[in-house]
Amino acid sequence: MKKLTRVISVCAAAAMVLTAVSPVFAEDEKFVIGGIGPVTGAAAAYGISVMNGAQLAVDEINAAGGINGYQVEFISADDEHDAEKSVNAYNDLKDKGMQILLGTVTSAPCIAVGGEAANDNMFLLTPSGSAVDCIVNENAFRVCFSDPAQGAKSAQVIGEHELATKVGIIYDSSDPYSTGIMESFVAEAEGQGIEIVSNEAFSENRTDFSAQLNKAKDGGAELVFLPFYYQEAALVLKQASDMGFAPKFFGCDGMDGILTVENFDTSLAEGLMLLTPFTPNAEDEMTQNFVKAYEEAYDGLVPIQFGADAYDGIYAIKAALEDAGATPDMSVSDLCEALKVSMGNITVEGLTGTITWDAATGEPEKEPKAVVIENGEYVAMD
Repeated sequence: MKKLTRVISVCAAAAMVLTAVSPVFAEDEKFVIGGIGPVTGAAAAYGISVMNGAQLAVDEINAAGGINGYQVEFISADDEHDAEKSVNAYNDLKDKGMQILLGTVTSAPCIAVGGEAANDNMFLLTPSGSAVDCIVNENAFRVCFSDPAQGAKSAQVIGEHELATKVGIIYDSSDPYSTGIMESFVAEAEGQGIEIVSNEAFSENRTDFSAQLNKAKDGGAELVFLPFYYQEAALVLKQASDMGFAPKFFGCDGMDGILTVENFDTSLAEGLMLLTPFTPNAEDEMTQNFVKAYEEAYDGLVPIQFGADAYDGIYAIKAALEDAGATPDMSVSDLCEALKVSMGNITVEGLTGTITWDAATGEPEKEPKAVVIENGEYVAMD
């Protein structure tokens, strides 16, 4: 198995540019990678983070000599977390020369675009689309964990850390991301000694969670599991506080970004636990170099998990292209066929862990991590 080990260092990349012999690039030939995600609207924190992380990786790669002697261009489009707009964005990027897709960011749009990419046999690597159906096609892979993996791991963390034996669940029945995590959590809960005392959905009403919270409270929930996105989670925490209900709260990767919600009292998130493979305050050199470069590039903005997923995704594409010996003059379909094989050959030492891929399923193999919010920062759970 070919392995790629990379150490992320802006200083090192700059040094390589100064000391290495400049490669000769074929005129006008470059790899074109597209990115699709919400950079406006309710889920904008995810999409902005992905686009920033991807661009940062592309800039580093180009400064260090590109991929197989060719430069890389990253082009992106906003889908506003809307499936129809995501398909339109895909077609627009395809018209602009996209050869490989890093996307989409959220699950429902990713499922919609997945069919289009499969028809075109375009290689798709989603950094954060976690629903099972995001990568049902042979051309599709992902960086993040699937919903079933997140749900099962959440139950395991709660059970192994003895966080609670009585758990309430609130989930979004209109979202495959949320529903998938809920179902796998429930399936794993009994084996972890967890009793589900309430399991309440929401769909159209996304602002009033009093009924769901009261069900959990009346059931004696010691912990409430929230497998959905941070916008609604911020409302849940506020309403729980207003009604004097103070259980532990646990979320998944969609919770990442809650500390950035406008006008949200972040003290309400104190003690909130979530699964995330990346924390910006981790002390390893790779993370610290990435955070420094990200903050310098994006006006002091602190990266979240989604940016790290995208950054690792670009480096995975780089590794696979190098493993395949690919060149930009290859057709979209030929690139896809080569990358499908090479994804099973590479190992990426990434921000989100040491990652390998199952070429048959497109699923990543890496170690999940859980964190707790303390004093407004993510702290790794032992």
